[in-house]
Amino acid sequence: MKLYDIAHSRAGDKGNTSTLSLIPYKDSDFEWLCREITADKVSKHLQALVKGTVTRYELPLIASLLFVCEDALDTGVTTSLRVDPHGKTLSSFLLEIEIGDR
Repeated sequence: MKLYDIAHSRAGDKGNTSTLSLIPYKDSDFEWLCREITADKVSKHLQALVKGTVTRYELPLIASLLFVCEDALDTGVTTSLRVDPHGKTLSSFLLEIEIGDR
């Protein structure tokens, strides 16, 4: 099973930092996501694109996780030569993480 089977994601950017939200379709899956989807797991999954630290924030009132990915946009939106300088595809790539049954 892939993460996209139980959650969706949105991406944002500021300079060379990308933020990735992870929002379960069902609030009841939030605790499971908190246990399974660590900053380390996300960092390893995105290591080809994210060169800096990945920090995870838990937002229990809205049943969401937020990952702040440093050094993720190849110097930033206005200077990057990447095809996707805003990093919007990082949210899709995040959802490709293989997960076990919950």
